[in-house]
Amino acid sequence: MPTSAFLGEWEQLVLLAILRQRDAAYVIGLRSHLTGVMGRTPSRGALYRTLDRLEEKVKLLVSVVAQLRREHAKVLDENSRLMHELDHMRARLAENEVTGSELSALREERDLIRARVSEMLEQLDAI
Repeated sequence: MPTSAFLGEWEQLVLLAILRQRDAAYVIGLRSHLTGVMGRTPSRGALYRTLDRLEEKVKLLVSVVAQLRREHAKVLDENSRLMHELDHMRARLAENEVTGSELSALREERDLIRARVSEMLEQLDAI
């Protein structure tokens, strides 16, 4: 396991050498290129250890990216579910607003009927 997720200067030099060598990035070619860049020849052991560390870091990076993709998919599913729930709540709210206005109209009608009944009772009492 790499001790740090960050790349050191030596690791960066090796990566740049790999990028420059592309498909021909073998240890012999890398050592030759690094010798030209650094002015001294790196040992094979140092180069192999560096390649092993880089491999571990790449594996770690790939696992982090995979985890982020899984979390992203989970968040998208949750977002979709919440949007559906929000649409459902908005529909219920619209229904309740209609029901509320109908209820207000019925209350007004009830109050009007009560007022008329009260008037009729008063007229009956007057007779």
